[in-house]
Amino acid sequence: MSINFLIGGNEKTQVHFSAKTANRHGMIAGATGTGKTVTLQILAENFSKIGVPVFLADVKGDLSGLATSGKMNDKIQSRIDTIKIENYSNHANPALFWDLFAQQGHPVHTTISEMGPLLLSGLLELNEVQTGILYSAFAIADDNGMLLLD
Repeated sequence: MSINFLIGGNEKTQVHFSAKTANRHGMIAGATGTGKTVTLQILAENFSKIGVPVFLADVKGDLSGLATSGKMNDKIQSRIDTIKIENYSNHANPALFWDLFAQQGHPVHTTISEMGPLLLSGLLELNEVQTGILYSAFAIADDNGMLLLD
């Protein structure tokens, strides 16, 4: 059985995606306003419908609306009519929001060792010298079998 779902189209044709040919990882790239977020949303919604777990990194919060049922408006109805989508309905999708700061979502816990010097130096906004010292500290800890847990 093949599972295909609609991902876009225009007045003349529809574009369908075959879940059978999906990769485990993907990247959507393009200039501002070219539909990257909408494409990602459509893929996530459809994979969720067929039971495939989806992990999305959503730094700006553009995709948080997936967790709630949308409301119909003229723009959506126009797109439905243009692409000739049948049986459209707004619906909520299962979502778990991870939160590094444990303030608004599911807390994410990690150790300093798991983060490593590259990620940690970026999070701390270290300069080049500070980053070099951090790399040295990690190397010394590794050489001596010490875990950097806290």
